[in-house]
Amino acid sequence: MDADSAPDPRDNNPPLSISELSFALKRTLEERFGHVRLRGEISKVNRHSSGHVYLTLKDDRSSIDGVVWKGVVRGLQVQPETGLEVIVTGKITSYPARSSYQIVIDSMEPAGAGALLAQLERLKAKLHGEGLFDPSRKRPIPAFPAVVGVITSPTGAVIRDILHRIAERWPCRVIVWPCVVQGDAAAAQVAAAVRGFDAMTPDGPIPRPDVLIVARGGGSVEDLWAFNDEALARAVAEAGIPIISAVGHETDTTLIDFVSDRRAPTPTGAAEMATPVLADLKAAVADMERRLFRCGSRVLEDRRTRLRAAARGLPARPEDLIALAQQRLDHASSRLASGLSRNAAIHERELVRAASRLTPGLLMRPIRHQAERLSSLDARMAGALGRVIPREADRLGRISRLYESLNPDGPLKRGFARVHAEDGALVRSAAALKAGQTVQLVFADGDRRAVVDGAPTPPPRKAKPAAKADQGDLF
Repeated sequence: MDADSAPDPRDNNPPLSISELSFALKRTLEERFGHVRLRGEISKVNRHSSGHVYLTLKDDRSSIDGVVWKGVVRGLQVQPETGLEVIVTGKITSYPARSSYQIVIDSMEPAGAGALLAQLERLKAKLHGEGLFDPSRKRPIPAFPAVVGVITSPTGAVIRDILHRIAERWPCRVIVWPCVVQGDAAAAQVAAAVRGFDAMTPDGPIPRPDVLIVARGGGSVEDLWAFNDEALARAVAEAGIPIISAVGHETDTTLIDFVSDRRAPTPTGAAEMATPVLADLKAAVADMERRLFRCGSRVLEDRRTRLRAAARGLPARPEDLIALAQQRLDHASSRLASGLSRNAAIHERELVRAASRLTPGLLMRPIRHQAERLSSLDARMAGALGRVIPREADRLGRISRLYESLNPDGPLKRGFARVHAEDGALVRSAAALKAGQTVQLVFADGDRRAVVDGAPTPPPRKAKPAAKADQGDLF
């Protein structure tokens, strides 16, 4: 250590590193502000791909960064949106990498009715732009439902009012799907009930309802806020069963009132919309029956009057005209039985005459003729085959012998061998081979490789006759 970097012995406050200072401030903030509640307006909402939400809370003079961890986002009472005024609870901490402080948010709730209504208006505008409020999407409520489904709390006065009203108007089967209708879990439970009813089949163990009623009693904006949930509104809009919304009193309005097929001012009004009055239907049917009887009587009397007027213009009484026709009918019917008997007898005699000509000999004659013809053809075919088969057999034998004589493997069985070059070509003369060349010798029982040794051997010459011995010189 050089002299310039050595600490001054008179200095009792040694220098800190940046990290030491940052983490000391972090501990101080977390110990001093371990739990705080802040009220402010949300701005700069950033939903990270990791699931965390980063935002900024501000008022008219200051701002603070905030973070909501992934596991806390789904449990928030209200989802963060830009421009929403909220009250958040969390702890103050610092981010040492940037030497800034922030609040880690554990819970979030709307700051008041004004903020809730502002958020609702933004969501309404979004769904309206998607066409979920279009009147053409509304389905008609069935006039005579056999099964009515009710989604509400099983312990409140609402379900008793609905059941009582349906029982006195239109006794039918009512299926209640119990769920909470207030608090953080209400929206998810009501949406699950709507999808559960929609997934039923008409022939299942529990019949599928013809109409659904989503009901809840009155309350404040905060109490009814669960029915302004976007996921619930989409579940109601996508359902295949007509839905009647009966949330709150007549002056209360929620988001599902706009996406449902009908809105009822009260839960009792929803029961009246869903069912007809059985007594009124019986009275209407009885009145129609009386009107039908009176109309029928008038029509019959009118036809009688017209018939009497027409009868006065006839040359004779209608009874006399009908009597003459009846008499002719009686005569014809009396002759009908005897005529049918005579006709049957004539056809019976013709059948016997035709059957008498159908003797066994007549039937067997064409059979014998065909049998004789078949025998003649059989004999002719046998003679022809007897001449052709020996001739073709002799011809086949000659061809077989010719094939054996021309078969290149025939001489191999008699001790000869074929010589092939390396490329498989047949060697036909000794001049085609060179010294040191590899050849293949093919015998009848296999083949062997060989190497040509030396130059070709010339054919042997014939020996000249020996010269006569010279007698020599006597000397």
